[in-house]
Amino acid sequence: MTLLSTGKLGKYFGERCLFADVALDVGEHDKIGLIGANGCGKSTLFKILTGELTADEGTVAFSREARVGYMEQYVGRDANRSLWEETLSVFDPLLRQEAELEEINLQLELGETSPVLLEEQTRRRERFEAEGGLYFRSRTRAALLGLGFDEEAFSRPIGTLSGGQRSKVAMARLLLSDTNLLLLDEPTNHLDIPSVEWLEDYLRNYNGAFIVISHDRYFLDRVTDRTFEIAHGRLFATNGNYSAHRLRREKDQEIAEHHYRSQMAEIKHIEEAITRFKQFNREKSIKQAESKEKQVERLRSRLVAPDSAEKTIRFSFTAEETSGNEVLNVERLRMGFGEKELFRDVTFGIRRKDRAFLLGPNGCGKSTLLGIINRRLEPWFGSVREGAKVSVGYYDQTQAGLDESKTVLEELWDSYPEMTETALRSALAAFLFRGEDVFRQVSVLSGGERARLLLLKLMLRRDNFLLLDEPTNHLDIVSCEALEEALSGYDGTMLIVSHDRYFINRMADRIIELKPTGCWAVEGNYDTYIEKKQTGSPATAPQFLQQPKTNLYKEKKEQASRLRKAETRLRRVEELIAESEERSAEWQKQLDSGALSDDYTALLNATAALEKETAVQEDLLIEWEQLQEECEKLKNLQKI
Repeated sequence: MTLLSTGKLGKYFGERCLFADVALDVGEHDKIGLIGANGCGKSTLFKILTGELTADEGTVAFSREARVGYMEQYVGRDANRSLWEETLSVFDPLLRQEAELEEINLQLELGETSPVLLEEQTRRRERFEAEGGLYFRSRTRAALLGLGFDEEAFSRPIGTLSGGQRSKVAMARLLLSDTNLLLLDEPTNHLDIPSVEWLEDYLRNYNGAFIVISHDRYFLDRVTDRTFEIAHGRLFATNGNYSAHRLRREKDQEIAEHHYRSQMAEIKHIEEAITRFKQFNREKSIKQAESKEKQVERLRSRLVAPDSAEKTIRFSFTAEETSGNEVLNVERLRMGFGEKELFRDVTFGIRRKDRAFLLGPNGCGKSTLLGIINRRLEPWFGSVREGAKVSVGYYDQTQAGLDESKTVLEELWDSYPEMTETALRSALAAFLFRGEDVFRQVSVLSGGERARLLLLKLMLRRDNFLLLDEPTNHLDIVSCEALEEALSGYDGTMLIVSHDRYFINRMADRIIELKPTGCWAVEGNYDTYIEKKQTGSPATAPQFLQQPKTNLYKEKKEQASRLRKAETRLRRVEELIAESEERSAEWQKQLDSGALSDDYTALLNATAALEKETAVQEDLLIEWEQLQEECEKLKNLQKI
């Protein structure tokens, strides 16, 4: 049974054709991935299917049996409603049935046992159970837990949730609703890997059909069996997941290019013959030339040029200087915020040319750990030491560091004033900022455009150690693949946080999993990491990452020197505290004696002096506590 079909859909913006002649059909069990470059029209097509937009040409037809579900734009009009209540409201009909059944049960408990009431109880109970009344709450709980909420969050008001959390609630409501055709637009956004894996299991077992827009290639490979791609204003459809579709498209492109070259070669050969016939300048040869010219016209009329490659960023990462073999040594890091501890006892080492990926659920502290390594945050405990000749380049997933008031060209030029405008515009063109694009304000750039600008700035730095926090966020598939190609040729070292499993699988030679009580590592890519976690045998289980060998004698000397300096300063701070306390006691003595009671000015001066000494003591005590902790830490390190 066909749930959805379209006939020659077209959409235009002014004179620009977004897409045309889009004809598709969706069967009752189809699992379809919809892909294409940013701006090709994927979300616009969805909006046409849902009725939010009207196509300029063509038709959309749903079967009478189709029950369509799509992500709501807003979640929860009542900001005080709890997360649990908001999600459970998708089962309002069952909740009403449950309340009516409870009312009948109560009447029976109170002694009203008429045959009519007993029959009504039986009828309502059977209907309630048949429609899922016995397990709708457990389904709701499983969906929320699977999408990354803990049970403590169930009682939180909707108004206190972040935008990403609200999207998860919308996703839960959609998945729990009574639908047989889902339209999912980037459902893995805001989800960590465990939540994405839960969603994959859900969609693989989903009894209906769905169309999913996604840039997550690993996700598409696991959940789809058909692929639609919008490119060059047309829809290309293949049977199979993303990887199968990509191979088919590459093969079709090769065939089209070969056929085009063959036709062009034949046309060239005939045109050369026409030239020779005309040179003979005889009646028979002229007639042959005219016949050949008609043949060329027929061939040209049937000639179809192959599609040009999609525009993509072209860049490479190279290091200006080679670092030492030991790039990074992280030792016994402990970190948190407020009273919440994120992790402790995190110890690992990174060596030159490592391609390490840092994994863990949302909120475990991955970005915080990168911030500590990049000296943006100070840990509660532990140390981070870089090796010789290490220069660090950092990509921040929050896309901070861009001046909203500048143009694209100004933003880049201010970072690299030594470069000429021609060189800068060439670099920007390689990142798809062409012509007037370079004069656009940073404030109006999309997430993908900001990502491209930040990656360009990072590329031009030529650092030998890259810290990348979710670099594929906001990039379409073509740009992700370009980034992978660039990083594959990088001659430096990388430590990357990413939820993009396809990207991890292709790039990683080591996986580091961050846990609350340390970190664990596996040599290999993501598939190897999953395989070893699932086997769980001692021989293949992830092993604790050993720190690289260091010059222990030199390190001990450095620690001893830092300890001596800290102890010297600690003694001095203790002396300053004692001196300040003596001055405070003297001022307090004068105030208590009453000798200043008749001199208002002297009384104010004495009070101000006492308050100043109190403030000095508070600052000194804070420094004293910090020094005490530092001395204790250094003494413990000396014992190792």
